[in-house]
Amino acid sequence: MTRIPETDREIIETALYLPMLFKILERDKVLIEQGSFKIKSPYVDIVGNAIKAVRTDLKVAKDHLHKEKIKLEEIKRDADFTMYSFIYKSVEEHHTYFNPRLRNRTEELLRIYLHKGSTG
Repeated sequence: MTRIPETDREIIETALYLPMLFKILERDKVLIEQGSFKIKSPYVDIVGNAIKAVRTDLKVAKDHLHKEKIKLEEIKRDADFTMYSFIYKSVEEHHTYFNPRLRNRTEELLRIYLHKGSTG
């Protein structure tokens, strides 16, 4: 049972997922730029806009965590699970995430941010 309110937990999870998404988008942008697309700029623009949106949302989340003195840290990873430590109001909680769930949620966010990137 967690003592962290749902609103703060959502922000913590935003701060957990968006760095993963940022790395994926940065890597994909390089692959697109190096790829053999006939017209690269629309793809680069979409990914670039998604990166900007992720960067903005991540800053908002990190600012909130800093203001509320909430800390998030990965403490253990294996083939199936990743464990994170959430420190909330001086109370430490450990939360374990199933790696395929992390990947699936990151993919969901990728779709959302790419759609944002394509609509400007």
